[in-house]
Amino acid sequence: MGKVAVVVVCAAAVAAGVAGAVVVRRRMKREGKWGKAVGIVKEFEEKCGTPASKLKLVADAMTVEMHAGLASEGGSKLKMIISYVDNLPTGDEKGIFYALDLGGTNFRVLRVQLGGKDAGIVKQEFEEVSIPPNLMTGTSDGLFDYIAAELSKYVSQEGQEFQLPPGTQRELGFTFSFPVMQTSINSGNLVRWTKGFDIDDAVGRDVVVELTKAMKRQGLNMNVSALVNDTVGTLAGGRYSNKDVIASVILGTGTNAAYVERAQAIPKWHGVPSKSGEMVINMEWGNFRSSHLPLTEYDHALDADSLNPDFEKMISGMYLGEIIRRVLFRMAEEAAFFGDTVPPKLKVPFVLRTPEMSAMHHDQSSDLKVVENKLKDVLEISNTSLRMRRTIVELCNIVATRGARLAAAGILGILKKMGRDIARDGEKQKTVVALDGGLYEHYSEYSKCLANTLEELLGEEVYKSIFVEHANDGSGIGAALLAASHSLYRPADSS
Repeated sequence: MGKVAVVVVCAAAVAAGVAGAVVVRRRMKREGKWGKAVGIVKEFEEKCGTPASKLKLVADAMTVEMHAGLASEGGSKLKMIISYVDNLPTGDEKGIFYALDLGGTNFRVLRVQLGGKDAGIVKQEFEEVSIPPNLMTGTSDGLFDYIAAELSKYVSQEGQEFQLPPGTQRELGFTFSFPVMQTSINSGNLVRWTKGFDIDDAVGRDVVVELTKAMKRQGLNMNVSALVNDTVGTLAGGRYSNKDVIASVILGTGTNAAYVERAQAIPKWHGVPSKSGEMVINMEWGNFRSSHLPLTEYDHALDADSLNPDFEKMISGMYLGEIIRRVLFRMAEEAAFFGDTVPPKLKVPFVLRTPEMSAMHHDQSSDLKVVENKLKDVLEISNTSLRMRRTIVELCNIVATRGARLAAAGILGILKKMGRDIARDGEKQKTVVALDGGLYEHYSEYSKCLANTLEELLGEEVYKSIFVEHANDGSGIGAALLAASHSLYRPADSS
């Protein structure tokens, strides 16, 4: 009996020892996988590094490309498109002006009443209209007739306070957010459609002519005074309220920049001399590329899978969440970060959008409940530990920080080109950059980082004279303001 008891006790001890060893092995395996996941994050963080020295090289490269793009067509990665806007709003404009904003499956029509000096924008109204899907792939006449009919309907509803003096033609600023080859302030030929539009017979045609013909068919007497894009419109809107605005940057789903250049500094410009001596340049800076950009394997893979260029993918809202998804996918695949199987939703490109990334990054709760809920709702991943959620917040911070710091470097490049990056003895020069876009407006960690980085790069003394201001609705109000500053009826001495 004693021997049996001893055997049982020994067997139990052996079993306990084996079970303990299994637990230890599992823990070691888990810790090994965790270490692998942490290693992936650390490697990513190092490759995303943006020390000030690197950012200054990026800014220098941006300035070099700006010079090259102004010298000749196709001479640079930056298109440096001449906007034909040489007469920005001054704040003295007066009258009723319309805007048409066409950039996707909806379009907006706006009506703005300007009160002249010191009065500003007296009143503004707008209406949004959906475009039937069949018109997005139909004919040029079909699309523009529909737009003109809706515009005519909107004009017919204008109140007594919007009535124009007899014999005066209504004027319109047309924001057309598709690639065009502009030939004057109010003409430009469509290069190609994007965003789901595919109307063959419109390609190569002047979109202002097409809209004007459609308005005539509707009996609508309206002159298109300005054809603009949203970045130039943002600059116009900023300048209207602040004469020190010299550049604009859009940081939203996509990104772009525009700035005021001296006409003499544009060698490729062979048109009618600018009356103001200035010209707004639409940089199309999303095309910027440089060997100094901190690219990772995830950026290269994203580049291979899509058409858009490096800089836009690193700083704009369309892509930030997707970069995080790609890092998480590798962590799931190589380090079993979410368990033994890769969550199916994590395999879907662009399933993690930047608004979700922003919400996780801004999570201030002690248990990171917002992160937990976003993972559950968006990626269908449950049972995450607090340290997993902290790692995901760290990833959000890495990607947002890189994007914001690179955007700041781009702005520094513009300031360098304009000679606004250094303090000059005896000069008290104020420089304002107007920013717009959902990413800048709603992702506060991103926008704060951008401002802090600009101060770091410029130095405290110069930064005192640089102001970054939010300018809203460049594609709407800005277009109406440009119609006003290029009005047929503006006083002869206003330009």
